[in-house]
Amino acid sequence: MRSKKGVVAILLLALFLYLSLYAWNARTGVLDDVASRSGLEFVGLVIKPGQWVADQTQALWKRYLYLLDLRQENDALRTRLDSMTLELAQVHEQAAEVHRLRRLLSFAPPEEWDGIGARVMAHRMGPNAVLESIIIDKGTLGGIDVNTPVATPDGLVGRVLRAGLSVSTVLLITDHNSKVPVLGRTNRTAGILTGQGPGRPLEVRYVPLNATLEVGEILITSGLAQIHPKGLPAARVVAVERSDISLFLTVLAEPLVDLRDLEEVLLLLPEAQPEQPGAQPAPAEQPAPAPLPAPTPPPAAGAQ
Repeated sequence: MRSKKGVVAILLLALFLYLSLYAWNARTGVLDDVASRSGLEFVGLVIKPGQWVADQTQALWKRYLYLLDLRQENDALRTRLDSMTLELAQVHEQAAEVHRLRRLLSFAPPEEWDGIGARVMAHRMGPNAVLESIIIDKGTLGGIDVNTPVATPDGLVGRVLRAGLSVSTVLLITDHNSKVPVLGRTNRTAGILTGQGPGRPLEVRYVPLNATLEVGEILITSGLAQIHPKGLPAARVVAVERSDISLFLTVLAEPLVDLRDLEEVLLLLPEAQPEQPGAQPAPAEQPAPAPLPAPTPPPAAGAQ
């Protein structure tokens, strides 16, 4: 019974305190103000972490978009750089080609000869690959024929070996079958410039022992074979040796032209002579000189 009375007393006391506080709050509003402030603080404590997470997420997203745009811009710049690098390489190649063509056009052919430009299409290709030869993009349709001399502004390259309609094969002066009559530009010593194959020097044959020929002297075409014009630079003497068992000097020479890197060449054609009015009829044609023998491939290594 005491416990029940104690509980009732406590409940009555609590009710009295509650009603007193309610009445006091109704008059003053203090508790409402405290509750509103406490609630705001509680709400702030709940909202602030969420707001921080939202701000960080938004900043991260903006950074991602910025990096994505930056990557796309870098990809575009890299593509543009590759394109400009390719264009620059093409410009350099065009400038080099213009320089070569200007040198080719500046070449003055010998008197009574014309020069026609041609591009090199291939080196040592086709059935003549065993020979030191190149393929050019000019043929009989361009006035080219067998034995047409081929040169560059630096010197002699060779002669046309076979002429097609639009392409021709040129036999280089380094081939075993190439033989060009030459003269020393300074001492006027005559000889036959003969090829000895790739990677080997040219040989000047049939130079007498008492002839004067100096190392470094330029050899020019003599025109005796009626193929090459006279005076065309052909080679440079690199060695002159005397032999006790031969009647001729051993003379070695090197081409004036880098035959491995040819891209354009000049074909030399005789100028057409205009007919003079009132000229006498031309005499009967002389028989044409016998054609040069067909080139033969170099002997196999170790052949006797």
